[in-house]
Amino acid sequence: MESQDVPDGPAVHRGFICASFNQDTTSLSVGTKTGYRLFSVTAVDKLDCIHEGVECPDVYIVERLFSSSLVVVVSLSMPRRMNVYHFKKGTEICNYSYSNNILSVRLNRQRLVVCLEESIYIHNIKDMKLLKTLLNTPTNLSGLCALSVNHSNSYLAYPGSATIGEITVYDANNLSTLTLIQAHDSPLAALTFNASGTKLASASEKGTVIRVFSIPEGQRLFEFRRGMKRYVSISSLSFSADAQFLCASSNTETVHIFKLEQHSPSQEEVSPTWSAYVGKMFTAASTYLPTQVSDMMHQDRAFATVRLNMFGLKNICALATVCVCFSFVRIQKLPRLLVASSDGFLYIYNVDPQDGGECVLVQKHRLFDFSEEQVEDKEEEKQEDVSPQPASQSYAATVALSSTPPSSTTLMGYSEDGGAQKGEVIPEHEFAEGPVCLDDENEFPPVGNQSN
Repeated sequence: MESQDVPDGPAVHRGFICASFNQDTTSLSVGTKTGYRLFSVTAVDKLDCIHEGVECPDVYIVERLFSSSLVVVVSLSMPRRMNVYHFKKGTEICNYSYSNNILSVRLNRQRLVVCLEESIYIHNIKDMKLLKTLLNTPTNLSGLCALSVNHSNSYLAYPGSATIGEITVYDANNLSTLTLIQAHDSPLAALTFNASGTKLASASEKGTVIRVFSIPEGQRLFEFRRGMKRYVSISSLSFSADAQFLCASSNTETVHIFKLEQHSPSQEEVSPTWSAYVGKMFTAASTYLPTQVSDMMHQDRAFATVRLNMFGLKNICALATVCVCFSFVRIQKLPRLLVASSDGFLYIYNVDPQDGGECVLVQKHRLFDFSEEQVEDKEEEKQEDVSPQPASQSYAATVALSSTPPSSTTLMGYSEDGGAQKGEVIPEHEFAEGPVCLDDENEFPPVGNQSN
């Protein structure tokens, strides 16, 4: 997503470009001006740096496949090229160049998806071959898409329209469209699947309502109201591993956590409280009111909230896919909210799963060493002596810079009707032979010898 209102001054760490969690939130990937870093986030009291890659600078996309050695990297210096590394061996598995700038990359144990502004490429992750090219997709300036972590279904969701909140749900395993969901009146701003791929959450550019749908049917299951403010930009959504909670960050300093639970009539009869009585009265009255008012009365409010107080950073959550990411996860059997911030810190909050309310900050970890900040300050002073610094650009403006990838032999892709055609993907080199192999059978993809 495009960053908004990036503040000037020392609050933003100048080496920080992007951050993302892996599929099971056991690892944090951080893109930096010098390369990328991988951290383990399985403990509260410590943050271990697993690996630091310096293969290419200015990394604005970095995605790790679960806890394996496979990591996908895209650099601002070559925004049309995707590099796939085996970081433990320090070797490159492959790299591909595309017809336009890469806006996002998603992967699970079966598929690797590359999203451009008006096309999507689906690769088989075991050998990186191109399986499908979805051409002429609706204009998607932010590269918004979601891929289910559950590789047995590999559902892919992306905007079905550039003007309304329509969602296309695509089966990336069987390479066919499943359903179209009319989710919102205005264009989409955020999408995410739960871990099993049975639920899909969405938010529109208006940012007031978040909806959850069943997959693959596309039926609406839940509707949550983030607030009454009209112009709020929801930058990212995240389910908890058990799909009992859904988090939403926006361009305010509040992260909202919603609880996915059905309110059964039997529970209200057992505990006839005053609030339950008022709820019944509102439900009865809503049947006589206009649809918009009735829908608003049936929307659930946030179960818990996190107040981000990060040294005065403005619109911190609007940077979710550029300089900030967050995830809801259990660490040491307790639910936590993790927030990776553009100020160079990882924040860990406790979440009360019973009563909700205001979440408590329990730990704060540095993503950069203090010595690195001093070096950056000195380098910046030298640059200022030579020439004035240009104004900071947004993510979308940065990757929109012209880039000419090296020409090479084209790879055969597939058209929408299944026939072979000349694809738009240009591989820098092909595999010598055999599938992608990582360190051992404990890593994924653990595949044996097979013919191509």
